[in-house]
Amino acid sequence: TKCESGCVCADGLYENLDGGCVPAEECPCEYGGLAYRKGEQIQTECEICTCTKGKWKCVQKSKCSSTCNLYGEGHITTFDGQRFVFDGNCEYILAMDGCSINRPISSFKIVTENVICGRSGVTCSRSISIYLGNLTFILRDETFTISGENPGVRYNVKKNALHLMFDIIIPGKYNMTLIWNKHMNFFIKISRETQETICGLCGNYNGNMKDDFETRSKYVASNELEFVNSWKENPLCGDVYFVVDPCSKNPYRKAWAEKTCSIINSQVFSACHNKVNRMPYYEACVRDSCGCDIGGDCECMCDAIAVYAMACLDKGICIDWRTPEFCRKF
Repeated sequence: TKCESGCVCADGLYENLDGGCVPAEECPCEYGGLAYRKGEQIQTECEICTCTKGKWKCVQKSKCSSTCNLYGEGHITTFDGQRFVFDGNCEYILAMDGCSINRPISSFKIVTENVICGRSGVTCSRSISIYLGNLTFILRDETFTISGENPGVRYNVKKNALHLMFDIIIPGKYNMTLIWNKHMNFFIKISRETQETICGLCGNYNGNMKDDFETRSKYVASNELEFVNSWKENPLCGDVYFVVDPCSKNPYRKAWAEKTCSIINSQVFSACHNKVNRMPYYEACVRDSCGCDIGGDCECMCDAIAVYAMACLDKGICIDWRTPEFCRKF
């Protein structure tokens, strides 16, 4: 409607992110605030995407993996994406196979042992046991032990400043990567070569989150606590009857928790905000920061933020959020 001074690209050319004019074939693609040139690729767990004429063309990987997260004070995201929280002081089966009535033989079982870590009764995962036939891994007290052997299983252990990582291959069945931050966070990433049924607190891994609360007795529980209680490894443990809200029990900590966890909503993570919904992670961070009141306050808060950072990384967004003053690397 009016004349404005400035430069425009000639017909058939388009402005790129550097302000130059290029043909459509040379247009870059944007992802997470970064520009990618023609032909460059990004990968997620299930897709490989290639930059073509300014748009992403994505193809499904032949083998798609999925991840179950156990983090903080009893937060779980199942393989199919269902979220829930529980406060159980017991051993629970996170994931195992051999769940079908017809084939009850298990080739792996992963168990978490929860202990109380706050006056309000919230629990934290402190010990993880991985059973692979006669081969056993115990993850506890920031280290691990291996006992027994299983010639049918291949494994490799890697470590860095923050994590212990276990690559486990059960030939013809599963490729698993288990990541433990040596505190409260544990990730199970599975790529399977079989349609063997998986069960436990991590759900049944069938692509449908609506039936993830399947109990040990093979029916879908009416609520998450009934589901959790069915997966106790030790039947002598007491049942969980309610979920504690630590912020209502420790209201004096709520303002501090909201302030420290607000980094998730801040500019620091802005590149990830439209890729991963931040609110469940922020709410989990506030809950854990309120509840972790017998020492290790900042450790609980940092662990919760790290889970969001890892979810961003799974989408190809790497956020450098730790500083010497805030959740520094040890």
